[in-house]
Amino acid sequence: MKIDGDSPLLPVEIVLNSSWWFHREGITFDEDFYFHPAKRVETERHMELALYERWGKYGLGGSYQEHKPEVGPVHLAAGYIISGMLGCQIEFPPAASPMVHCAGREELKIDVEAAFKSPIYRKFASLMDTLKGKYGFLSGDVNWSGVLNAALDLRGQALFLDIFDSPERVSAYFNAIARVIERFTDGVLKQTGTTSISVNRTVRYFDQPVFLHSECSNTMISAADYERFLLPIDEAWSLTHRPFGVHHCGADPHRFAASYAKIPHLDFLDVGWGGDIALLRQYLPDTFLNIRLSPVEINKQTIAEIRETIRRLVQQSGNVQRTGVCCINMDQDVSDDKITTILQTVQELRKELAHNTQSR
Repeated sequence: MKIDGDSPLLPVEIVLNSSWWFHREGITFDEDFYFHPAKRVETERHMELALYERWGKYGLGGSYQEHKPEVGPVHLAAGYIISGMLGCQIEFPPAASPMVHCAGREELKIDVEAAFKSPIYRKFASLMDTLKGKYGFLSGDVNWSGVLNAALDLRGQALFLDIFDSPERVSAYFNAIARVIERFTDGVLKQTGTTSISVNRTVRYFDQPVFLHSECSNTMISAADYERFLLPIDEAWSLTHRPFGVHHCGADPHRFAASYAKIPHLDFLDVGWGGDIALLRQYLPDTFLNIRLSPVEINKQTIAEIRETIRRLVQQSGNVQRTGVCCINMDQDVSDDKITTILQTVQELRKELAHNTQSR
């Protein structure tokens, strides 16, 4: 996997929280935002224009003049559809991402076929059919979350007891969820050419579509349990869905460094804020490390502190050819100049890297 020839070294991305879009741009995130064909296209263009007007000089919002038939919200961090397909109730608050209500399932059973007959999937399929009929093609994707995330949405805290009491059944349960995910993402990939821009927009800079598995909930389990229940799934996907990546937004990705190093082809790792970048690089010398800044800390930090943080973390990564920077889910309290600082600092680093290369 390599960065596309037209894309910059050290890619940088920002994603704004639904609250930012609601309060700054008046966008309402009701169910129509996700499933009404005309609103899908109009709102994504609105979002592109808002980004272009503020940060177009840094490459954001370049598609604001296009009517792109995006099948999902590529400017949000919103993982909901797999859990909805498997039976969770989904609420659509006007100023927030979809709220997944735990289904409280009593049994470790998944009906794969039923997931693709669910009301939410039928709405999604109808959306794709309508958009393709009008535009002749489709783009974008939908955040498909991950195996453990979905399992917790379905089973709740009882899943942690299941891990100890019924490990074989948990493995089968996880594998069934993985089959739903794989069938869903394969279908989206065939239609749009991507699966994971909605998981992290940084993947759009690569010459091949990255398959990015959200493992947000790994922070709740031990490395041993990850290796027993989830590593086999990641190993298989890394062989069949390359480039393959893991999204670990928790503060402890380094706790899994040795485990992630066992994945045959870990091409991309989303490194949660607080992760030990240098340690991860030791275990994963060939993996693209996507450094995630904290949307909470950004609000507290000064401009100088933001600059210093980015430079320090990029240096710790030790390989700018395999490093990116992002800040995801900044809310309505973030000031524009803080976001500009993120983009500007990375731009300065690129210029310094280019100068150093030319000077050799």
